[in-house]
Amino acid sequence: MQRILVVGPSGSGKTTTARRIADQLNLPHTELDAIHWQPDWRELALAEFRARVGEIVAADAWVIDGNYSKVRELILARADTIVYLDLPLWLCAARLLRRSLRRALTREELWAGNRESLFTTFCSSDSVIYYMIRTQRRRKRQYAAIQSDPVYANIEFVQLRSPRAVEAWLSEL
Repeated sequence: MQRILVVGPSGSGKTTTARRIADQLNLPHTELDAIHWQPDWRELALAEFRARVGEIVAADAWVIDGNYSKVRELILARADTIVYLDLPLWLCAARLLRRSLRRALTREELWAGNRESLFTTFCSSDSVIYYMIRTQRRRKRQYAAIQSDPVYANIEFVQLRSPRAVEAWLSEL
């Protein structure tokens, strides 16, 4: 296990899990959100995003977290393991709500100086909570298709469905 992609819905713990894997295996970690999001919540140009991710996955070892379909094939072409955090919707929503509230109230700086706000958390069409609810089913279908696709038979697929399962798997690394 040297090239690991950690995926799952918003609030599932992708970044936390990816950091722990990277620390335990002494591998570099990349959070795709940190590359994708530019100041004022602008998206990095697609060609630049793909080029930067391409450089990262060209390395011999890495841990990447994120669900970006626009770079997925670049990552899957090199990944040897996918860790899919398939946690219940209610748990992801609770975690996301708690995290977003904390970030908004403390004005925590995220990628490229961006910050979450109470408005965008609850009232905006860009709300991460609405996004998570809208995309969870689609993500389940996408990762089930990847898992069953013979093209990706060389990739170990680890599907974890509870925080306890995540902890147990991490303790076995």
